[in-house]
Amino acid sequence: MNKNSIYTYATVPTQFIEANGVRFAYRSYGKKDGIPVIYLNHLSANLDNCDPRIMDGIATQHQIISFDYRGIGATSGKQGKSIPLMAKDVISFIHALGYDKVDLFGFSLGGFISQEILLAEPALVRKVILAGTGPRGGQGVSDVVGLTYKDILKGYLTFRDPKFYLFFTKTSNGKNAARQFLKRLKERKENRDTKTKFQAFRTQLKAIYAWGHEKPADLSVIKHPILIANGDHDRMVPTPNSYDMAKRFPNAELVIYDDAGHGGIFQNHEDFVKKALAFYAK
Repeated sequence: MNKNSIYTYATVPTQFIEANGVRFAYRSYGKKDGIPVIYLNHLSANLDNCDPRIMDGIATQHQIISFDYRGIGATSGKQGKSIPLMAKDVISFIHALGYDKVDLFGFSLGGFISQEILLAEPALVRKVILAGTGPRGGQGVSDVVGLTYKDILKGYLTFRDPKFYLFFTKTSNGKNAARQFLKRLKERKENRDTKTKFQAFRTQLKAIYAWGHEKPADLSVIKHPILIANGDHDRMVPTPNSYDMAKRFPNAELVIYDDAGHGGIFQNHEDFVKKALAFYAK
């Protein structure tokens, strides 16, 4: 159990707060003093799709807050139709919680949204982790749509969660990591979140497709400390995007995990938590 909290991610209660006309579902726990970490999750993810090992690890040193995007899980409204609109929602959510300075931790889609937050309201953010993600207009970002549908079908035909294929490599290490990750996602037994509706999932995919075709942002204007992490074989948001961002952000660190895919931080969660805590502590 986290020494700074009576909860683990498997037991922390779900709370609700109103912001920007939306009733957000969120979970918050960990060390209460200091700057909180806001975790922004991946495509179609609800609160139960956060890796408990990573959440509990960060909660040892920080208050960590996960939430459902508009129209996802138990959060009200219709899913935002663009990445900037999603960023606007997150900014409103953070302000509603009463914070004027936060750290961000964006995985995949959450990394896209995090970048838009940095551009829209840079003073709100101190430090950022971008994992399994890429820049606006990045290589292969818009291809997520076709790849996702393909692996959803593959998962259906093989009776597996699509994340088994989407997040991990096909090596023995990757397959074992996938099984362990999906097992961890089932640790919470009570008060689980509402499943994401297919229409909201499609709307998110369309937003990603559009964002992947937009003009690249000038990342040189973002001076925040940024930790970029990925696997060396990310199929969803191709790994070259991580190297690209590391060159374009003026103050970036890069971690690439061997024999790992989109979910490299989940496969290497022990090492990643150590690096994340060290990064936030600087």
